[in-house]
Amino acid sequence: MTDGSLVLARLLVFRVGQLACAAEVNRVREILPRLPTTRIPGAPPVVAGLVNVRGTLVTVVEGWRALGQSAPPVSPPSSAESSEPVTGSTIILEVAGEEGNGAHKLIGFTVDEVMDMLAAGETALADRNGLPGVDPTLVRAVGRRNGELFIVLDVAALLGPILTT
Repeated sequence: MTDGSLVLARLLVFRVGQLACAAEVNRVREILPRLPTTRIPGAPPVVAGLVNVRGTLVTVVEGWRALGQSAPPVSPPSSAESSEPVTGSTIILEVAGEEGNGAHKLIGFTVDEVMDMLAAGETALADRNGLPGVDPTLVRAVGRRNGELFIVLDVAALLGPILTT
């Protein structure tokens, strides 16, 4: 990274509120429709709760809270006849576990929309810059897709501390 550019193989681009973000595809285990969660008593507000993904309990983080974005608009309560699904997706990400044991943990991250997957060479990435409203320690790089800026998240910096709480 001495020349000011950053090379990543493939990126999954998604939207959290008004913020376009990306994560390295090798961190993404799967993308699911937004799943209802079971609240964990005493968990920090950033944790939406737990979901069962094929027999594995996975902690789900509210993307908008983790990134310091505004709360999404509240949809009107649905009637008993209408089971309107919650919009958005839950991205299941792999985060390195405790140092030294090489284990990885799965964590869910809620997003408003999955937008694209970019391969190397489709976008130029630059080292992180100061972006208004985004903690620079959570940003690995900044890129551009269809004229729109997006940030490449440092998944370990964003979600690692949540796993230890």
